[in-house]
Amino acid sequence: MLSTITAPWPWYVSGPLIGLTVPLLLLLGNKTFGVSSSLRHICAACFPSDIPFFQYDWRKETWNLFFVAGILGGGFLAAHFLIDPNPVAVNPQLQEFLKANGVSDYSGMVPHDLFNWPALGTLKGLILMVGGGFLVGFGTRYAGGCTSGHSIMGISTLQWPSLVATMCFMAGGFIMANLVLPFILRL
Repeated sequence: MLSTITAPWPWYVSGPLIGLTVPLLLLLGNKTFGVSSSLRHICAACFPSDIPFFQYDWRKETWNLFFVAGILGGGFLAAHFLIDPNPVAVNPQLQEFLKANGVSDYSGMVPHDLFNWPALGTLKGLILMVGGGFLVGFGTRYAGGCTSGHSIMGISTLQWPSLVATMCFMAGGFIMANLVLPFILRL
């Protein structure tokens, strides 16, 4: 039983399960799926102010906060109790590329050589962690939602802006991975 939880699930199982959340949320209460909006709900609840963006009834969205708490709790449980003892499988060509750019530790979910506290003191670390975090936050706000909201919920409900946002997310990811990241890794 435990091996079923710890092993990666095939696309034909996990895909439909993710996809079924959309009709389930719509049928159970006309709710939309998305994670980035929970930060707005937290800010509206914890820091009430005269900012119009935060002046709404956030209590109607409490279910979303429980959903995000479940994601955090599940991530914590998985990271502490369902750890795969085997190293992360990385394509040999990618390993060669990363090794040539000073990345060789694949013991965690992200390369430890790039994402750690001492790395924040380097230009590369600042660009990857602080700059990347800023760009993700800015892009999420500018697009009016995150990848889960647009790609899972928006496209399945046939929203044209969500299709455009998803295409932009994908194009940005390809550009970052193939053009920008190699440049940053060489710093």
